[in-house]
Amino acid sequence: MTHVISNGWLADASRVRESGVQVPLYDRSRVTPGIVHFGVGGFHRAHQAMAIDRLMNAGLALDWGICGVGVMEPDRRMQQVMDDQDCLYTMVVKHSDGSREARVIGSIVEYLYAPDDPEAVIEKMADPATRIVSLTVTEGGYNFDPVTGKFDGTNAAVVADLEPGAAPATVFGLVTEALVRRRDRGLAPFAVMSCDNIQGNGHIAQEVFGAFASLRDPDLGAWVRDNVAFPNSMVDRITPVTAQSDIDELASRFGVADAWPVVCEPFFQWALEDAFPLGRPPFEEADVQVVPDVLPYELMKLRLLNVGHQAICYFGFLSGYRFAHEAASDPAIAKFVLAYMDREATPTLQPVPGVDLDAYKHTLIERFSNPEVRDTLARLCAESSDRIPKWLVPVIRERRAAGGDVSLSAAIVASWVRYALGVDELGQPIEVVDRLKDQLTPLALRQREDPLAFVSVSSLFGDLASDPGFTEPYLATLESLHGVGAHETVARLAGS
Repeated sequence: MTHVISNGWLADASRVRESGVQVPLYDRSRVTPGIVHFGVGGFHRAHQAMAIDRLMNAGLALDWGICGVGVMEPDRRMQQVMDDQDCLYTMVVKHSDGSREARVIGSIVEYLYAPDDPEAVIEKMADPATRIVSLTVTEGGYNFDPVTGKFDGTNAAVVADLEPGAAPATVFGLVTEALVRRRDRGLAPFAVMSCDNIQGNGHIAQEVFGAFASLRDPDLGAWVRDNVAFPNSMVDRITPVTAQSDIDELASRFGVADAWPVVCEPFFQWALEDAFPLGRPPFEEADVQVVPDVLPYELMKLRLLNVGHQAICYFGFLSGYRFAHEAASDPAIAKFVLAYMDREATPTLQPVPGVDLDAYKHTLIERFSNPEVRDTLARLCAESSDRIPKWLVPVIRERRAAGGDVSLSAAIVASWVRYALGVDELGQPIEVVDRLKDQLTPLALRQREDPLAFVSVSSLFGDLASDPGFTEPYLATLESLHGVGAHETVARLAGS
């Protein structure tokens, strides 16, 4: 029998339990929203929403339900699914041995699509019950220069939001208007909690929201910077894009028809700075590390896991692989990634309380190699211009400032540039997904006659194109990629 997730679905929950699916143990009619979240995608649903649901199953945090908000056009489909399924969805944890854990998450209790009714979104945040506004809007969603860290006030959407009387359409405009209303009504501001993969994500959020508010009114900008809390966080759980095969397997294996389940690996980590003036859920009870300083955890994750993904994705794709587990299971690629972690990334890290870094690095290779997750290399290769400058370039800069070698980091950059050509080694087209594709593809096409053209984009690489300590290994790798191919190149680098 197939159980369809829809309004009133939990009335049939006992039958669903018989098929091995965990369901909410709490009465959802008692849950009230305390968090407004922008960007209800796979990661949020497998991470933050899961942690809140776990608390609720323990009888905690029932006043910390989540109201999801969509801002972008692709979010309309999520709105439709959430409306049809009473905001319920299934999370499937995929273990490397082929076993599955299926669990219905009920912590999201409302979903608003901002383009349809921005006023509803603003008033939801202005409601005194809302104490946290959280974000997973991707690295590019913060609209800042990766080199300077400054907000781009010339962005067309931002300019439109700043027009007098404009209905806010961006996350900046919506959140800022809600903060203004709370200030004017004598209500304390909510905390803005970033959960995106950006070093110092709380500091960046403070910078960009403060900058937007300043463009609207300088005094407002100062008020936001002085009065709004922006806790830093480090979040980690590999969450691939949901495939049709995942939907089909959920129906056949567990008897649950869900239009948009989420799949993820077993690993979960969340380090969170304790900076919530209006309170927060008892996250500690959901295995969240609430710490005074998130930076050591951020650096560990961004420079090992996130750059590790970039280290396998371009070399792996050009070597003929299409899934992360295939590339990570290749001995040459795995050895290359570990060499990068040990020789270039680890020296830039701070001590991480409670973490064995050597064990962590080998665990990463095991996680990347999980064949059940089936994370695509195409996903990892996407939006590289938002990832490489924020995750890898800081490693290169710190290593060079200390006089260190960056041969393997430079090789990762070269593999991106080769991938950005848009053609694989068999002459087949590559669908390059990047917001700067129109700017970067022509530069990639010039790499034979002007191999430094790509890395001369100062907004991405600063002045690295003038540093021989970077350019020499970069050029050597680029020449090798064109000469002997990706796999032979990574094998030589791994053995060097």
